[in-house]
Amino acid sequence: MRRSSTDESTYHRSPSLDSKDYSLPQGGAFRRYSSLYGGQFGASAGGSFFGFHTNPGPKATKSKYTSPKGNKYVVFYLDLSFIFLLELKRCRMAQSCLQCMKYLMFVFNLLFWLGGCGILGVGIWLAVTQGNFATLSSSFPSLSAANLLIATGTIVMIVGFLGCIGAIKENKYLLLSFFILLLIIFLLELIVVTLFFIYTDKIDRYAQQDLKKGLHLYGTEGNIGLTNAWSIIQTDFRCCGVANYTDWFEVYNTSRVPDSCCLEFSENCGLHSPGTWWKAPCYETVKIWLHENLLAVGIFGLCTALVQILGLTFAMTMYCQMAKTDTYYA
Repeated sequence: MRRSSTDESTYHRSPSLDSKDYSLPQGGAFRRYSSLYGGQFGASAGGSFFGFHTNPGPKATKSKYTSPKGNKYVVFYLDLSFIFLLELKRCRMAQSCLQCMKYLMFVFNLLFWLGGCGILGVGIWLAVTQGNFATLSSSFPSLSAANLLIATGTIVMIVGFLGCIGAIKENKYLLLSFFILLLIIFLLELIVVTLFFIYTDKIDRYAQQDLKKGLHLYGTEGNIGLTNAWSIIQTDFRCCGVANYTDWFEVYNTSRVPDSCCLEFSENCGLHSPGTWWKAPCYETVKIWLHENLLAVGIFGLCTALVQILGLTFAMTMYCQMAKTDTYYA
């Protein structure tokens, strides 16, 4: 059957391979791809697509005003990449801060540990050379300056050791032990100071009574520490007795005082008349000295508390940061 010219197909084949007219059909798969990419890949130049000539049609014209669906995935991927980079930068900053805090805490606790070694050494030296140096209480004979220094130095060394190793090794369990131990010490100091200010009058009365009992151990065998402590106090503070020089009369059962109570020291000068003795009571003299140096004592106490608070803060910050890191990588 013969086909009419109006029934001509939309596909036009080139009459020869040398022909340059590679026109494509106005419909079909090529038309769909051409309209989808909206004139890309050479569609803007004469409507060609990979060397084929196309008629874009209404869909291609419309696609000029709409973005391909693939761009949405590209934007989403870029957003994720940007968020990842921000998170990575934040993690690097946190890691740098953690490293800085780690070395600061190590140096801090190293100095703390060295200080504990020094205190312990002084306590051992006093215990070996001076016996129970500065043992003034008869009720608590072991409460001497040497024993106090040994106990304080040992505690400081243990705390500093835990802080040093926990910081440099980034061991959260050692840091937690350091935090708990330092917190207990801080709370005990706070409780002692609070009780001291609440019961100041009762502590004064008890201390004077206990010190008067301790006078009876002066010069006896095995109490060289107490004897040396009273001699040093009465000589340096220019005082005699706890409340008065007459406190020594009960010790010697006569009108006599130790030679350290004399205005001008000489052998057996305590047997002379009271005019040659110091009249000031040692207990009140030492209290006045403490009040005059209250600012220095307060500064020392505040510095001690500040150092302990900084240690607690560094330890807990490092512990929390390492716990977050372990949770993040778990």
